[in-house]
Amino acid sequence: MTDKFDWAGQAGDSWAAEWRRTDRSFGMLTERLLRRSREHDFNKVLDIGCGAGEISLAIARSRNHAKVVGVDISPRLIETARERGINHPNASFELADASQWMPEEGFAPDFLVSRHGVMFFEDPVAAFAHLSSIAAPGAALLFSCFRDLSANSFFTEIGKLLPRQEKAGDPKAPGPFAFADRQHVENILLQGGWHDISFESFDFGMIAGAGSDPIEDAVGYYTTIGPAARMMPMLADEERESFLDDLRGLLEQHCHDGIVLLRAAAWIVSARNGQ
Repeated sequence: MTDKFDWAGQAGDSWAAEWRRTDRSFGMLTERLLRRSREHDFNKVLDIGCGAGEISLAIARSRNHAKVVGVDISPRLIETARERGINHPNASFELADASQWMPEEGFAPDFLVSRHGVMFFEDPVAAFAHLSSIAAPGAALLFSCFRDLSANSFFTEIGKLLPRQEKAGDPKAPGPFAFADRQHVENILLQGGWHDISFESFDFGMIAGAGSDPIEDAVGYYTTIGPAARMMPMLADEERESFLDDLRGLLEQHCHDGIVLLRAAAWIVSARNGQ
């Protein structure tokens, strides 16, 4: 599974190169997060694990009075976000670990948001306690995270095809599914100084392929990002070809109206700063 150090290196580089397809795959979730963000009044925004900047820039466009700061540990993702945000003076991006990041004087975020960027903290209680300490009193927190792996066919269907499986570790260790357990997440937030915690179960389709050849588009996506991409260099030539044949067959089953789409399941979590 991907961890903090992967994001600072190869994983972050891959996501930066593939930001168009990754933004596309999360499109339905992004729209839901933005819709939920409209429930709040705010002027200072912190985007935690901002990636290539989609959430930050969408908020900056819709609220030009707000100052938006995106923080990520991947140099390449921050570089990409800055390039995308060159025409948005109210959005800026900083290379930093959000669990230790210190804002400039006078910037106490009153809205903290993250699209799947909070599951990689080495010490999540300390991370959310730090975020609480730098946020404005009563600040709103809104983030998404994957629910249980078994509910996310976007990953499980591909994983079944791999000739070698990744070793299962601690399900609560930093990684994509570290926040799958609702009670675990609630305990982290309460210990970190957040209250009024609520969970929305959100199921959505992740688009893996589209365009003139959606199957090959999806093959390119899966072999660049995720468990298949990590496994590919370890496979012998015959194993690799067999896997790619099986992958194309699976993707054809999920291709409808020129779009390859598999299901995903997330929590959308909201809370208030108790400091």
